[in-house]
Amino acid sequence: MVTEARQSRSAEINQRERRYLVMMGIRVLCFVVSILMFVNHLGWIALIPAAGAILLPYFAVVVANARQVSSGSGGFRPYQPRLPERYDPSAAGQAGAAGNGQPGGGQAGGPVAPTAPPAGPNAPPAGGPGAGGSPA
Repeated sequence: MVTEARQSRSAEINQRERRYLVMMGIRVLCFVVSILMFVNHLGWIALIPAAGAILLPYFAVVVANARQVSSGSGGFRPYQPRLPERYDPSAAGQAGAAGNGQPGGGQAGGPVAPTAPPAGPNAPPAGGPGAGGSPA
């Protein structure tokens, strides 16, 4: 081929059908030769073309169903997921050091007060387990 373009679907099917028909023709020939050898009392040698007549249909179907792999860039490509860029805290700290209204005078990396989880009806007391709340 001059280009790396794929063969048209109809041309590919025609080629696969021709391959199958050629192999089935060889199978018929093996079958006829096997019968002629058996009739002429050639004994065990008649089993060779008989084996061809028995095994060729399997190989004909496998060959007919096999598609040609195009050579070039159309083949296997490894999986490359499209993920967002990784978060880099050091780069984020450098960008926030310009004094953009952060507490602590715009200094990155300063102490940050932890935030408390929202209190609910089943939340433990503020001091943790066993910290006051009920007289003992």
